[in-house]
Amino acid sequence: MTTFARPVEAETAARIGHVNLSVSDLETALDFYRGVLNMKLTKRIGSDAAFLAFDSYHHDLCLNTWHSRGGLPRPEGTTGLYHFAVTYLAFDALQAACQRMLAANIDIDDVVDHGTSLSVYVRDPDQNGVELNWDRPTETWWSADGSLRMGHRRISLDQFLGITDPLLN
Repeated sequence: MTTFARPVEAETAARIGHVNLSVSDLETALDFYRGVLNMKLTKRIGSDAAFLAFDSYHHDLCLNTWHSRGGLPRPEGTTGLYHFAVTYLAFDALQAACQRMLAANIDIDDVVDHGTSLSVYVRDPDQNGVELNWDRPTETWWSADGSLRMGHRRISLDQFLGITDPLLN
């Protein structure tokens, strides 16, 4: 068994960067990520790959068919990416994304209040899990004893769409 030393603080000054997804059909994937999630195309490599972003970053997401063109989603019960998260800076932007999912007839798998965030879970056309979330302010994440106020409380889609003040829920 491999053991890993806990890194010193200076070594943890990092974040998860872009996500690179193998997809079966680039156009179908682009329809979802551009058309429903409103990502912008920053670069395209023919019918092989596309790079997308939300703002001015070079790419938050790469979609590619390099080894997966026409492929099948991974079977349940196998290892791999469970989901990646798209974090919205405003709660109403998350609700608007959810409305676009519904308008595009995309199934919503789950809606969860995690205490620290509100999340909507969907799958892209290749069945990759995508969490759409909004984080509550960080000062609300911690209790007086220093423990993280994070949980998993399912809420209905109607309840989620009816939220007008996410800090009170």
